[in-house]
This record gives sequence, C-alpha cells and structure tokens, in this order.
Amino acid sequence: MNSTVTQSQPAEFSPLRFPASPFSGGGSVDLLNPATATRLTTVQLADRNDTDQAIEHAHRASAPWSAIAPGERARLLRSFASAVEENLEELAWLEVANSGHTISNARWEAANVRDVLNYYSAAPERLFGRQIPVAGGLDVTFHEPLGVVGIIVPWNFPMPIAGWGFAPALAAGNTVVLKPAELTPLTAMRLAELAVEAGLPEHVFTVIPGPGAVVGDRFVTHPLVRKVSFTGSTSVGKQIMRGCADQVKRLTLELGGKSANIIFDDANLEVAAATAPGAAFDNAGQDCCARSRILVQSTVYERFLELLEPAVKAFRMTDPASADAQMGPLISASQRDSVLAHLDGANVAYRGATAGPSAGFWLPPTVVLPDTAEDALWRAEIFGPVVAVMPFDDESDAIQKANDTEYGLSGSIFTSDIGCALRVARGVASGNLSINSHASVRYWTPFGGFKQSGLGRELGPDAPNSFTDVKNVFIATDD
Repeated sequence: MNSTVTQSQPAEFSPLRFPASPFSGGGSVDLLNPATATRLTTVQLADRNDTDQAIEHAHRASAPWSAIAPGERARLLRSFASAVEENLEELAWLEVANSGHTISNARWEAANVRDVLNYYSAAPERLFGRQIPVAGGLDVTFHEPLGVVGIIVPWNFPMPIAGWGFAPALAAGNTVVLKPAELTPLTAMRLAELAVEAGLPEHVFTVIPGPGAVVGDRFVTHPLVRKVSFTGSTSVGKQIMRGCADQVKRLTLELGGKSANIIFDDANLEVAAATAPGAAFDNAGQDCCARSRILVQSTVYERFLELLEPAVKAFRMTDPASADAQMGPLISASQRDSVLAHLDGANVAYRGATAGPSAGFWLPPTVVLPDTAEDALWRAEIFGPVVAVMPFDDESDAIQKANDTEYGLSGSIFTSDIGCALRVARGVASGNLSINSHASVRYWTPFGGFKQSGLGRELGPDAPNSFTDVKNVFIATDD
C-alpha cells in the first residue's frame, strides 16, 4: 500500500456541508477524518441543562404526536424516508468523512435508514391490540406509547443503528431524543434536519450531541424519559441497566459479541475461505456481529488456513472513498492502539495489505492462531480487524467451543449437511445465526443477543411493540 492515504469525494459534495448543533452549553469537540487524521469540523455539545430542556420539549410534543391519526403519522414517516432518499449520497459521504466507512458501505447504511423508515411507516395503522374472550363483557387491549424514548447510538454504525431505534419508536407514537457517539455525530444531526424538512413536528425527533456521562446519563436518570435504547459495550450497558432499575425504566440493550464462524469438513471450503474475511474485517472489524472466531473441523484445518491466506491478503484496505474499497481505517488512534495492544506477542499466521506511515488510523487485517481457548485473542471483543482460528473435533466440540463465551450475538455455520446445520444452530447460544452465509441483519427480521450480548430485540415486525405498554380494558355488558 502507498505510504500515505489520501481521500477523495465527488465535486458536488466538496467541501461537505456539516450540520450545526443547536446546543452549546457543553463546550465543543473537534471531529477528525479517520483516514487522514485531519480535522473535519467542530461540533458544539450539550450540557445537562441543554439535555433537560430537550427532554422537556420532547415530553410536551409527545401527546400531540401520539394523537396524530395513524395514517397521517404513517405519511410523515414516508415523507421522512423520501427526504433520506433524496439526500442519500450526501449522508453517505458524510459517513465516509466522519467514520471512515467505505463508500459502498455508507451508501448501504443510508439506504437502510430509508428502508427502515418505510418499513415502519406501515406500523401506525397496524399497531393491533386484541379482543380476548371473557364472560360478562368485552375485553380489549391497546398498545399505548411510552412517551419520550432516549436512544444512545455507538460510533461503529451511526446511521443504521439510529434508524433501528427511532423509526419503530416514532411509529409507535413516541417522541425521541437521540444521543450520537461523540466521535460520529454528523449523520444523526443531518437526519434530524431532514426530519423537520419532511414535516415532522418540532421536538418529535431531537438529536443531542454530547458526552455519554452527561447526555446519556440524563436519559437514564430523567423521569420523563420512559425508555432507553442503548447500543454499545457490555460494560456500559450494565451501568445503564443498573441506572434504569431505579425508575423501573424500560430498556433495550444491544451489546458486545465474539461470534463464531463454524466450518465443517463437508463444507465448500473455497466459499467459506473466500467469505470469511468480509465477515471478520468489514468496517475494520468494528462490528459486534463480526465473525472474529473461526472454528474449523480438524480434518480440514490446515487446508482452510491455506485457502484463507490469499483471501486475506487480497482484502482491499484503501481510501474508503474508492468504489472498490473493502475496508477503511479504524475510528481513532486510541482504538487502533487498543487493537495493537491485543496483538502484542500474538501468534500471527499472516496479515493482509500493510499500510505504510500514514496520519490515518490504519491497521491491516490480521489472522492469529491462539494457543488455547483461554487466550485473550480468543475470548475478548477486540473490535478491530483481527480474526482468531482454532480447530474442533466434532459437532459437540464445535458447539462447546462456540458457546464458551459470555457473548451470544451472531454467528455462521458452513456445512452441506442440513441436519448438522440445524442441530448446531439449535445448540449455539446466539440470537442471529446464518447457515452457509454471513447475513446477520435484515430490517424485517428480529435482531438481538443472548447472554451478555443484550436484552430485547430490535427490527422485525414486533419492534414497535417494545416501545409501548399494553393496556387491558374490560367493558361489562351484563346488567
């Protein structure tokens, strides 16, 4: 790779327009382009008073928003989706600049926000209760909106994860206050502008950039916030869960992962090896669904490593603005250094393309061979472009090794034996599994984790229900 990494963008977005924050009490932060380590812009941050005011405005807006006729709320969400569609390229290039995502990924991410909004625009008119047979009258249930929902979004996928929270919450009749990660607030701020341009009433959807210890903590402690939806590290998720307990506050958590890619000896090894780098190194491995552990049946272990090497070395780590880029930089210097610390003394089998001296936060794809299942490289969520490979003996051993973790978010199984695939899928304690593929997320199917990977489910047809309380009403008909 060249000794420097440059970054380009199309003329119509050069220079990019950066959205402005309406808050200023909490100081400011300089945002850096991860590919070049150069300053993009300065964002004003919210303090506690700003956050309280935004929550109170959202609370006052919640009753009028929930009272809007379902068909009209649906129309406004479709209008929001259309605004995202019209500005899809701008959103994508903002993500390339702010997050270091490849342009192909960023376009998918912006389109995912559009698609999720369109999908949940059907929910207001389909938020069905039930009529339950009872003696002496009529019993019906209603899904009542909670009120103000606080959504806390991580830096690894700022756009889609935001949409997975705010779209079903708005569809269910709630107002939303959303805190983006301090490092990557720009696309969320632009989405808030587009919501208003699309016709959503003021304060129905508010983005509040600021530190987690200030804004995120206030979502947890403020009594007008009736639910918190958090995506991020397991350690922070536990803190939020403890805080929400004081008010018995509703909570959804999508946390860490250390997912296994299990490859049996009857699998198509060429396909398994060719697809493994994308499953582990997409978004520079900064993905809670990354298949960062590869389990290979011992009879084909050496052969798989031979096939994996050229696939890893061909994985294109380059300017994320390039159409053929498969991997960009890590988000920050501290994240890069954290990954490097895990690699200190590691048994490295091989690496992919190596970046030369560069101001950006680059780290090549790396394959490691841990000595035992107790190795930190095998157990810890490194959150970088590192994949560990280990052999297993049979189905039972594969399931045991896959489950030997506190996490249970995602994973893959490669085999030509459908019986084996189903047995292992039922045996692996994980919320999202793919057989002979690495597909983790579809907005029309549920997503979430087992064990310490989370609590509750996002996406799919039932997501709006998680932003409601069920009310039961009995109407007596007998005198």
